[in-house]
Amino acid sequence: MKFTDSPVIDLPVGGAALSFQQDNGSMHVGTSVWPCSLVLVKFIDRWASITPTENPYSSLLDFRGKRAVEIGCGCGVAGMGLYLLGLTDMLLTDISPVMPALKHNIKRNKPILKKALKHSVLYWNNPAQIAALNPPFDFVIATDVVYIEETVGPLISTMEALIGNNGVVLLGYQLRSPEADKLFWEMCDKAFQIEKIPHENLHPEFAYEEADVYVLRKKKEETASGS
Repeated sequence: MKFTDSPVIDLPVGGAALSFQQDNGSMHVGTSVWPCSLVLVKFIDRWASITPTENPYSSLLDFRGKRAVEIGCGCGVAGMGLYLLGLTDMLLTDISPVMPALKHNIKRNKPILKKALKHSVLYWNNPAQIAALNPPFDFVIATDVVYIEETVGPLISTMEALIGNNGVVLLGYQLRSPEADKLFWEMCDKAFQIEKIPHENLHPEFAYEEADVYVLRKKKEETASGS
């Protein structure tokens, strides 16, 4: 279910306001703004300005000097939102057909972002494109990317290839396909330590019942292999 059919989505972030133009009539899901990107950004927005002594996520959200890549970024909502919240070394990626919508929204938000964010074409089954992004990254951002069973394997392997050993995947998630969901979490459990953010810690105005935020950390070699 799409968040709204409105052609323009406005998102207040950190005292500013981003604006995204979407095309729900496109053949590509990446040209729509999906709820999980909003939920993830507003979760971080909620905790970003809270003092460390009262903030259970202060270490997680310490973006100073960190590199980030968003995969399957679509209109770029999560990446641009996190950029405004301090994750300023940000690279947005998606497949070629989505690039016109992404570039339009990057240009649309340039006055707010004060720059045009970096972007690159990335197909999850293309090792050369993955390598060209120059991993590892401290953060991999992914929202609403699990909806086709056939893409789950390439998605997991891409996240593993991009994330550093001490890095974090920030995942905005909503069940789209039972088959893809089952396979995704089975594969995730082998590769990552999984932490689900409690719903009460999401932003109260963006805590949709069907949307969740997860923090994935790469399992150490001995843990992942079971030795």
